[in-house]
Amino acid sequence: MTNRPRGVLYVGVTANLSARIWQHRNGTGSDFCQRYRLTRLVLAEPHATIGEAIVREKALKSWQRPWKIALIENANPHWQDLFETIQG
Repeated sequence: MTNRPRGVLYVGVTANLSARIWQHRNGTGSDFCQRYRLTRLVLAEPHATIGEAIVREKALKSWQRPWKIALIENANPHWQDLFETIQG
């Protein structure tokens, strides 16, 4: 999640991505997302199990900021909001 291209970044894990993004957009998600107005989904990675997702989340949280930006820009070079693509 972010507020703008190359803005504040948030990494999280959820079992229901679309519901969680909706929460963030409506101010009922994390305090961090609410404080920095993080409403733009710019990257999502599916995982087979919640355990795998948590391992990946912890790894990403330990990454340096330039690495996270490179990961996003490889998958989403224009930092488009992907929320609409996950609806359905």
